[in-house]
Amino acid sequence: MECISVFDMLKIGVGPSSSHTLGPWRAAERWIGELEEEGLFEKVKSIKAYLYGSLCLTGKGHATDVAVVMGLLGTDPVTVDIDSISGSIDRIKSEKQLDFGGKKRIPFSFQEDIVFIREFLPFHANGMRFEANLTDGSTVSETYYSIGGGFVVKEERIHAKENKETFKTFPHPVRTGDELLQHCNAQNKSISQIVMENELSLRTEEEINEGIANIWNTMLESMYIGCHTEGKLPGGLNVKRRAFEIHQKLKGEVPYSNPQEWLESIRDTEVKFRQIIKWVSCFALSVNEVNASLGRVVTAPTNGSAGVIPAVLMYYMVIENHDANFDDVKQFLLVASEVGSIFKKGATISAAMGGCQAEIGVSSAMAAAGLTELMGGTPEQVLIAAEIAMEHHLGLTCDPIGGLVQVPCIERNAMGAIKAINAAELALDTDPKECKVPLDKVVNTMWETAKDMSSKYKETSEGGLAVGVFLSDC
Repeated sequence: MECISVFDMLKIGVGPSSSHTLGPWRAAERWIGELEEEGLFEKVKSIKAYLYGSLCLTGKGHATDVAVVMGLLGTDPVTVDIDSISGSIDRIKSEKQLDFGGKKRIPFSFQEDIVFIREFLPFHANGMRFEANLTDGSTVSETYYSIGGGFVVKEERIHAKENKETFKTFPHPVRTGDELLQHCNAQNKSISQIVMENELSLRTEEEINEGIANIWNTMLESMYIGCHTEGKLPGGLNVKRRAFEIHQKLKGEVPYSNPQEWLESIRDTEVKFRQIIKWVSCFALSVNEVNASLGRVVTAPTNGSAGVIPAVLMYYMVIENHDANFDDVKQFLLVASEVGSIFKKGATISAAMGGCQAEIGVSSAMAAAGLTELMGGTPEQVLIAAEIAMEHHLGLTCDPIGGLVQVPCIERNAMGAIKAINAAELALDTDPKECKVPLDKVVNTMWETAKDMSSKYKETSEGGLAVGVFLSDC
């Protein structure tokens, strides 16, 4: 069983898709690294990238071609200047040259050297192959798969043994919800405490705190940017940003000049039921509008579902607990990441494999779990909350109009956040002895549903709303 850290489940990256943008970007970076390790990088004369299956069918809408090229340039999605991306792509298109790995200039045609192939490779729907022609006349290639949440693997999964060994070093190795509860009960500890002890086997407490702080700051910044940016989203659907106008109607009179001051100002606003619903929706919409415009967000567990967890965590901080601080953020994210890892190990977090239940459903379950522990829930109630949230997303399809992570994706984050809060409240009032559906059963059911689901509803834009609504309608 692979070792999955909180920093595997929650990654800082660039939108709009973790599997179609962040994954291919990382794969291109990885290929360059492997060429350098094999002593082949300096011999590269020209390159091509082949995008298969789902990466072909919705790759344009997800900016897969842009992501691949940014990776081939040697840039990092965590640190790259977002505003520089369009300029880099325009320059390559006009000059037909690419600074390979940021070190070597080679000829490159954006139109001809990125090849979209509708064929699905057998291992996973999101396959890609990089090919290099060398100065000695030979050709080398490598195939990668983007399996969701920014995770990239090869078919032979060469790191599987390493992952298993790392997994064994965890003081509390966990595959399932039932195993997680066994560790909690045996140690008389909360889920966040168990997860923290596992993290400490990989890195220091200072490193963990710094990493989680970076994740939260990125989440907060994406909400802030989304709530203060108006206009329409790119891509051709002419989708109007809604977070800006909602925020304008909700915000109070307290002045602010940065994301943290903004958070404090929200605590002074009216908190009637309707306002709470609108705030939560506004937070979720804001993140995914940033995501849809190739902004920086946190995969949670994916880019398409990046708004759910920040929205629910922000709800806790500005509505439920005005004294909430970094310790609460850390506790929430530790719990959420562990629940996400259980779904990844037992099912999938890739819409190309499981439909939107694998993204919004999982993110809602993660958020519900984190909120439940913060609200005083027991480990059993935490997993009940995760189960309730996923149970009511089972069968949710992924059918983005125009292949863009906009309609219905952005609104689904708002719905997933609201469901997560409701799931937490239901779980807190549930006697675990009366629970009829354990988390592991819903994980298994989600995977079986995914396998039964038609490929039309798995991020191919070949069914559902993607064919029921035409671009001309927009």
